[in-house]
Amino acid sequence: MRKPILIIVSLLFLMSSCRIFSPSQMLRTGPGYKFAKFTASDSVQEYKIAVNDELSFKLATNNGEKIIDPITVSANNASGNGEVNVTFTVDFDGTVRLPVIGRVKVSGLTIREAEALLEEDYKQFYNAPFVQLKVLNNRVIIFPGGAGGSATVLTLKNTNTTLFEALALAGGITDGKAFRIKLIRGDLKNPKVYLIDLSTLEGMKKANLVLMANDIIYIEPRNKIPEKFITLVSPYVSLVSFVILIYQLVKK
Repeated sequence: MRKPILIIVSLLFLMSSCRIFSPSQMLRTGPGYKFAKFTASDSVQEYKIAVNDELSFKLATNNGEKIIDPITVSANNASGNGEVNVTFTVDFDGTVRLPVIGRVKVSGLTIREAEALLEEDYKQFYNAPFVQLKVLNNRVIIFPGGAGGSATVLTLKNTNTTLFEALALAGGITDGKAFRIKLIRGDLKNPKVYLIDLSTLEGMKKANLVLMANDIIYIEPRNKIPEKFITLVSPYVSLVSFVILIYQLVKK
């Protein structure tokens, strides 16, 4: 009796990673996969501008007392107080093309660093320039580990949103493994994949990192092997039972 039980348990264990029982699971990493290690640069507490970011750009003189070139203000970019608000996109090379000063590389800089850089560049043309930048399209993709169709593309209003905050905004971990959260960052052809364990207080420290544009957060779903195994074999068990019943009736 013990031997059949051991065989069944062994089969369930071997099938736990089988695609038969979890065909919808994405972003698999095989045994021994080397996840990226967190460094000081990964754990920064300020958002860094990335390629394809849309930046709201405001420029004023005299430390913000007066908006420059008021004659260029139109109905589309003028607010009620006469401020100019123009949107620019960070190009593939990390630069943005701005009025007067031309192209400036801003990718990899925090908002504060980029504002300081642009104010320094505009000093040669304007008196005490005052620059304001804001990222308009910062978003991340979250797979919370539940049933299919629960993924969320989350637009972050706060550029310093942490992993914890994003998970809360997406509704939390619905039915996944809190100890296997994958954070995928960078070029999808050669991304960095981090593994985060939120089942412990120690792992919580890593969840405090600030998210970057286009980060992918994937929470591995629970396999539910026993339930899926029963669902898979139930039709065959019923068929076998039916055949046995017919055989017994005919035999009589």
